[in-house]
Amino acid sequence: MLPDHCKDVSMRQVDFPLTRENIMKEFHGKIAYTRTDFMVLRNGEQTATVRVIKKNGKDLFRPITDLEIISLPEDTVFIHDEEVDVLNVSQLARLVRKNDGKTVVVHGMFSHVSFLKTDRILDLRVLDVVPPTPSKLAVLVERALSSGHIEKPIVPHFVDIDIMEKERRVETPGIIFPCRASGLTSEKKIFYLDETPEIDVESTLIGCDLSKRIFAHIYRRPVESLDICPQNLAPKDDMPTMVKCCKVKEGCTIEGNVASVPWGATMLDVVKALQALFP
Repeated sequence: MLPDHCKDVSMRQVDFPLTRENIMKEFHGKIAYTRTDFMVLRNGEQTATVRVIKKNGKDLFRPITDLEIISLPEDTVFIHDEEVDVLNVSQLARLVRKNDGKTVVVHGMFSHVSFLKTDRILDLRVLDVVPPTPSKLAVLVERALSSGHIEKPIVPHFVDIDIMEKERRVETPGIIFPCRASGLTSEKKIFYLDETPEIDVESTLIGCDLSKRIFAHIYRRPVESLDICPQNLAPKDDMPTMVKCCKVKEGCTIEGNVASVPWGATMLDVVKALQALFP
C-alpha cells in the first residue's frame, strides 16, 4: 500500500484515541477534498493511516462514503527525517525493514508526507569492483531507484569486489592492472595493460577474462591472474543480483537471477535491468 503521490495524502492532528471505532465514527458523513485519497491521523505519538473512499463526482469536496483502516498505532511508525524522499519507494522500504515490517509514515524532504505498508520487501545484491568508492554501479542503482521509473519496494545490498584486497594476495614482484583507476596502488612494480607496457618482471594480472585474452594476444603467453569479473564472482543463490560486464554492449542481459549491464552503463540501462529482475 503506497499512495501514488504525497499530494494524495492529508495529515491531520486529532484529539481522540486512534481506534478503529473512533476513526470510523469521526469521519462518518464528513466531506473530503477531491485529491485526498489517504489520511495520516496523529494524536500525540500515535499514528494511523486510512484510505478514503468518496462519492463519485467532480466537486472540489465530496462526501466520504467509506473508510479503509490501513494501520493503527500499534502497527505504525512515524518518522521525521528531511533526508528521506517520500516518493522514493526504496527509501521507504528500507525503513519498513528497519522497523520490523510496520507501516512507516514519513515526514520527509520538503515537508512532504507519505507512507508505505508492505509485507514483501524485494532484496537486490549489487556487485561491483572498487576502487573508486562508491562503485559506479552502486551510484547508478541509487539513481535508478530514485528516478520514479521503479515503483517496487527494492532494498539494495552493495557488495564490493576490492581490487586492493586482491593486490595483497599477489606474490609476484610485479602486478598488472587492466587500466589506471582511482586508488590503485601497490608496493610492487605496477603495469597497466591498456598501455601495452614492456613487462620485465614476473607479474600477476588482476582482471577479467577479457583482460586475460588481451594479455595473451599482446604477449603471446599465459599469465598468472586473479579474477575480478563480477559476473563470474556472483554467488550462486536465489538473491536477484546486478553486475557490470564488459561482454554486454547495451541494455542488459538476464541469466537466471543475475542481470548484467555494460561496463559503461547508464542509469537507463540499470532501470531496464531492475524492471527485468522484478517484472
